[in-house]
Amino acid sequence: MYLIASDHGGLDLKTAVKDFLRERGIEFRDLGTENNDSVDYPDFGEKVARAVSRGEAEKGILVCGTGIGMSIVANKFPGVRAALVSDEFTARMSKEHNNANVLVMGGRVLSPEVARKVVATWLDAVFEGGRHHKRLEKIAGLEEEIRKGRI
Repeated sequence: MYLIASDHGGLDLKTAVKDFLRERGIEFRDLGTENNDSVDYPDFGEKVARAVSRGEAEKGILVCGTGIGMSIVANKFPGVRAALVSDEFTARMSKEHNNANVLVMGGRVLSPEVARKVVATWLDAVFEGGRHHKRLEKIAGLEEEIRKGRI
């Protein structure tokens, strides 16, 4: 199950991404927001990132105005590898090299057409493992050090 959420700045792009996910037959759940009223992006980024961190969702997609705020929030959660992407290349690399489990985009940065290509690329890319797996293990080790209060 994929989760998707946005703030008001990402609502229009989130709607386009949801349409694309439906076209691809991908099961997802929208965790908000539902309208253009101003909201705080951390509230929505937390919902998706917490669920991915706990293993309650396979992957997530977050959208805010620039994507910066959502990526900062999501990466606070252990095991979340949120990648702010701007094109097909960064989307592919985020999965192939970093095994990103949360895709983040800027609703005021990307057009719906570009976002569709970005999401398709991210969905279709496969983690390469190998030397990249070793690097992700190092990140997991840092998370554990932080959890234990050693950092």
